[in-house]
Amino acid sequence: MCRHIAYLGPEIRLGQLLTEPPHSLVHQSWAPQRQASGTVNADGFGVGWYAPEDPVPARYRRAGPIWADLSFADLARVVRSGAVLAAVRDATLAGADAEAAAAPFASGRWLFSHNGAVAGWPDVAAPLLSALPPVDLLALEARSDSAFVWALVLHRLRSGDGPGQALGETVRQLAGAAPASRLNLLLTDGETIAATRWGDSLWYRTEPGRSTVCASEPYDDDPLWQEVPDRTVLTASRAGVLLAPLEDPASSPALDSARAGGPPSSKEPCT
Repeated sequence: MCRHIAYLGPEIRLGQLLTEPPHSLVHQSWAPQRQASGTVNADGFGVGWYAPEDPVPARYRRAGPIWADLSFADLARVVRSGAVLAAVRDATLAGADAEAAAAPFASGRWLFSHNGAVAGWPDVAAPLLSALPPVDLLALEARSDSAFVWALVLHRLRSGDGPGQALGETVRQLAGAAPASRLNLLLTDGETIAATRWGDSLWYRTEPGRSTVCASEPYDDDPLWQEVPDRTVLTASRAGVLLAPLEDPASSPALDSARAGGPPSSKEPCT
C-alpha cells in the first residue's frame, strides 16, 4: 500500500526523479512491480522539496491519482531541488480526509511517509494513545494510520531521538501492538534520510559523495540499486548509506535501543 521515494544530491528537476525514469513513481502508481499489498496507488499523492537556503520544505499534495494531475506534470518539469520526498497512496481505509491524508506529512524541516498499514486500525491504536501528549492527538492532520504513525515519530524527534532511532523505536512499538503491520517509514530533513523496511520492499542507490536515493522499488535498471533486507533501519546522506538490523520485539523484547534505532558507529557505509 503506497510507494515512496527520497533523494539527496545535486539539484535536479522533479521530473528527472518522479516522472521521466522508465519505472518512475508515476508509473508505480498504476503498475508497481514489488508492492506487498494492493495493485493501484490512486488515492492521492504528494511531493515535498527543499529550496536553497530554506530549511522548511514546500509541499504539493492532491487527493486524486498522480497520473491525472496536469498541474503536477508542469511543476515537475520546471521545479528543481537537491532534496525531495514523494509518495503515491493506496488508502488503508477508503474515504476520509482527502489530500490531508496524502504523504508527505510535514513539521518544521521534516518530511515523512509511511508505506504499509497498521493491522487492526484503528482499534489497535487505543493502547498507544497514552504515548502522545493530548495536543499531538488533537493536531493530527488526518484520521489515517499513517498520520498517527507520523505523530508517534514526530513526538520522538521532539524528545531528542535521532532520525533512525525515532523510526526504529516507533516501528518496534507498533509491531509489538499489531504484529501483522507493514511499517516501511521514510523521513528526511533535506540533509539526511532515515527509513525502515518492515514488511514491504525497499531499495537504495548511492554514489558516495554525490547522491543517494531510497525508494520502495528501483525506478530504472541501474546496477547500483541495492535491496534493503527486511527488518532493517537505513540511515543515509549524500555521502552514503548505513544499514542496521531492526529486530522483532516479539523475539527480543529487551533489544538495546542503539541497535533498534540506528547503525552502530563501527558500521562502514554500504556502496
